[in-house]
Amino acid sequence: MEPHGPCAPKQSRRPRHEVAEIFRAHGQAYCTTHPLGPEQRKAMWCIEACRTAVLGGHVDVCQDCGTRRDPAYNSCRNRNCPKCQALDQDRWLQQRRRRLLPVGCFHVVFTLPSVLKAVALRNRKVLFDALFAAASQTLIELGKNPKRLGGIPGITAVLHTWTRDLRWHPHVHCVVTAGGLAPDGSRWLDARRKFLFRVEVIALLFRGKLVAALERLRRRGQLDLGDCADPEAEFAQLRAKLFSQKWVVYAKRPFAGPEQVFAYLGRYTHRVAISNHRILEVTDDAVTIATRNGNTVKMPPLQFIHRFLQHVLPAGFVKIRHYGLWASANVETKLANARRLLEANGRRLDETSEQPALDWQERLEELTGIDLDACPHCGGKRLVRTVLPPRPGPVPLRPKEPP
Repeated sequence: MEPHGPCAPKQSRRPRHEVAEIFRAHGQAYCTTHPLGPEQRKAMWCIEACRTAVLGGHVDVCQDCGTRRDPAYNSCRNRNCPKCQALDQDRWLQQRRRRLLPVGCFHVVFTLPSVLKAVALRNRKVLFDALFAAASQTLIELGKNPKRLGGIPGITAVLHTWTRDLRWHPHVHCVVTAGGLAPDGSRWLDARRKFLFRVEVIALLFRGKLVAALERLRRRGQLDLGDCADPEAEFAQLRAKLFSQKWVVYAKRPFAGPEQVFAYLGRYTHRVAISNHRILEVTDDAVTIATRNGNTVKMPPLQFIHRFLQHVLPAGFVKIRHYGLWASANVETKLANARRLLEANGRRLDETSEQPALDWQERLEELTGIDLDACPHCGGKRLVRTVLPPRPGPVPLRPKEPP
C-alpha cells in the first residue's frame, strides 16, 4: 500500500470537512438502524481509517539536519474514498492517453428513466450491465449504419449514479470519437461537425435495447421487481410505462481535440459521489453541501450517510468500459489501423500525448510540488524511513493527519 501524500493540485486548499468525519460521528448510529451490505461496510471502514494510524504508515528522519517528518499514514485505496482517487486517476489517464486518436469527440449521456430507478436499486449489477450494453450497442449500431456514419467509433463509458445532492440517478457518460473506421479498414470516416447522431434516434434505439434486455432478465428469473402478487402483470405494467414516456439522451457538441477529451475524462473517470471540498458545514444535526451554480443543500447526517452509501457499487463491478475501436480486443488491430490512416493524412497527436508515464512519486511531485525523497527543512536526500505498523483497535474519532 502506498503512503499517502496530498494528491490535489498545488493551489487546492485542504477541505474544511470530510466524509470520514461524518462517518466517525454518526456512522454507528446509522448502522444500528440501517442494514448494510459487505461493500458498504467495507467502504465505511476504509473511509474512516484512511490516512490514520489504523492503516500504518512511515516516519522519515533526515540524517543531515535531524528533521523528523510528521507521520505519513497509508491510504485506504478504496474506490469510494474521496481522498484516494487522484493518483489512480492519473495512472489511468496516462494509459488512456496512449490510446487517443487525433480527432474530436462527442459527449453522450444515457439516463435511466425515473420509473426504473427503484428497479435499479434492487438489481444493481444486472441493470448496470444492461445500461452499459444498451448504450454501447446503440452507438455502435448507429455508427455502422452507412446512412449515419458508416464506421466503427471508439467509445469510453463511465457509470455515475448520483446527482449533485447525492440522490439516486443512474446514468452513463460516453465519450465517442467524432468519426469511425470503415468496416473494411480502408479509410477513416469523419462525423458531422455539429452532432454525432440525432438525439431522438439515439433515445428510441436505446429504449428498445434496454427494454429488450429487461425482458431477457425477466425470462431468466434475474429481475427482482419487489413484493408483488403477479410478477408478469407487474412487468407488463412497467414495460407499458417505459414505452409511453420520452427517454432522455443528452448530447454535446464535439470536443476540439484529443487534449480536451483527456481533460474531460480526468473530471469523470474516478469521481466519487461527493468530494470533501463540497462539504461546507457539519454540525450535530445537519450537513450542508454545495450543489450547482452557488446553491447548497442541507440534510441530516444520517440522510447524508444513506445517500452516500447507496452509490457504493457491487464488489468487482467495472464502472469504466471501452467499446468499438477502444475495446481491448481492437487496440493492436483496428485502433492501430485507424491511427495509421489518420497520420497518413497529416493528423497526429501532440508529442506530449506520447510521453512515457511517470511513476507515482514523480507524478505526485508534479501534482503537488512535494518531493518525498527530500528533507522539507534542508533539502537533503539522506532520509531514513521507519515503518509504522497498522495500529490494532477501532478507528480513532479524530485522527491526526500529516500535512
